[in-house]
Amino acid sequence: MRKIYVFDTTLRDGEQSPGVNLNTQEKVEIALQLEKLAVDRMEAGFPAASPGDLAAVNAVARAVRNASVVALSRSREQDIDAAKEALKDAQDPCLHLFLATSPIHRKHKLRMEKQQVLETAEAAIKYAKKYFSKIEFSPEDAGRTELDFLCEVTEMAIRAGATVVNIPDTVGYLYPSEYGNIFKTLKEKVPGIEKIQLSAHCHDDLGMATANALAAILNGADQIEGTINGIGERAGNTAIEEVALALETRQHLFEAKTSLVLSEIARTSRLVSKLTGMVVPGNKAIVGANAFAHESGIHQDGMLKEKTTYEIISPDTIGLKESKLVLGKHSGRHAFREKLIDMGYDLNDDQVNEAFAKFKVLADRKKNVIDEDIRALIEEKLVQTPEVFVLDTIQLSYGNQSVPMATVRIVQAEGSLLEEAAIGNGSVDAIYKAIDKATKEEVELEDYSIKSVTHGKDALGDVHVVLKQGDVSVHGRGVSTDILEASAKAYIDAINRLIDKRKSPGSSRHGNMSLI
Repeated sequence: MRKIYVFDTTLRDGEQSPGVNLNTQEKVEIALQLEKLAVDRMEAGFPAASPGDLAAVNAVARAVRNASVVALSRSREQDIDAAKEALKDAQDPCLHLFLATSPIHRKHKLRMEKQQVLETAEAAIKYAKKYFSKIEFSPEDAGRTELDFLCEVTEMAIRAGATVVNIPDTVGYLYPSEYGNIFKTLKEKVPGIEKIQLSAHCHDDLGMATANALAAILNGADQIEGTINGIGERAGNTAIEEVALALETRQHLFEAKTSLVLSEIARTSRLVSKLTGMVVPGNKAIVGANAFAHESGIHQDGMLKEKTTYEIISPDTIGLKESKLVLGKHSGRHAFREKLIDMGYDLNDDQVNEAFAKFKVLADRKKNVIDEDIRALIEEKLVQTPEVFVLDTIQLSYGNQSVPMATVRIVQAEGSLLEEAAIGNGSVDAIYKAIDKATKEEVELEDYSIKSVTHGKDALGDVHVVLKQGDVSVHGRGVSTDILEASAKAYIDAINRLIDKRKSPGSSRHGNMSLI
């Protein structure tokens, strides 16, 4: 199977993302992880840009031993000299020269005619050849360069001594068939093309960077250039992880693959995201948080029966432990039951149905339901107490300059409704006084505590109360995303336990829920 070389430019083109500024230590840290990923070449920076960039490239060159370290250079002798200095300690140095070739760049940026472009680039390659055995030449904006002139530029670069000719779609303008045709034409028409490698460097301005890189491979490209997570100027570069996994997953189509250690992809993605401060979108292919997450009930059911129904890539391929069945309002009963089993609960069908109904109510309130939420829902009712009273609704009137008032409506076991209102010295106190009036129970609140079950603004509140009636003390518990509702549920739960104790003195009533 044909090998596709990987040229990583996270440290150079990726760092050109607005707002990203990596220091030397951060560049070295990413470079060492790219070495673990086994990229073939890594572009460490642009030494002529500043003394700091030169020092950073030199630090990467000294640290990396199992990949070719590349420095970018304009077609100027002083830039080449700076790159030579930066790469003096590299195990396998490579110079990346560039000069624009498209009509718009020739006219407005370079103010050069075609012949001047050819002569300038040729002189630069020949000068660089004195110091570097490996030279990559890029005709900048090749995608908008006349195809016959691009063939002429490529032929000149080969004669002058370039070992790689890169074809940049600098502004992400082309679509796959156009870009692929450039490589096909160069392979067919340029003398000596077999002596060099052709490289594909794409940008994502129209969302086609990965598709264009793959089209180039299908038409003979030997190398793809890109960044981790697809970061880069404007809309970014080709995402290396996307190309690598496309080749891995569709081997029969491409008959080519990289030598990347795919299991290092997730770790590399996280490191680059952390150090650049560029958050990976949840829906990002391969490395996004949702790339291996499933919430739809239909999808979850399929995944539980056979993973390949909805996953074409196994998460462990990129270094993740497993797929995530995200429980939310779209989840089905099958996934919910499997989650309960995974968490160690042994529930019968009726208990699962009751818990699932409560889960659905919570899922409508909360974006993502996590294990701690489910545990709180289930364990709220691990001890079964006959529900003499059930909270229906609560209404509150509160202001920091007014007296809080609460109205509660409670459903009795036989179905009748009780509704009462009360004022208190706080919202919870008002709720509890209204419940006392509705239930006609005289109790003393001995303890009240609340804790957050999960994190975030939509976290579940878990309220515990201790009520005393005569010599009898009972605990009550309530869980809700609304802490006042949780407080009311906990109080009513405790009252139900008091009533149950009065009916069955000395007994302890437990349901048949059990933890494995």
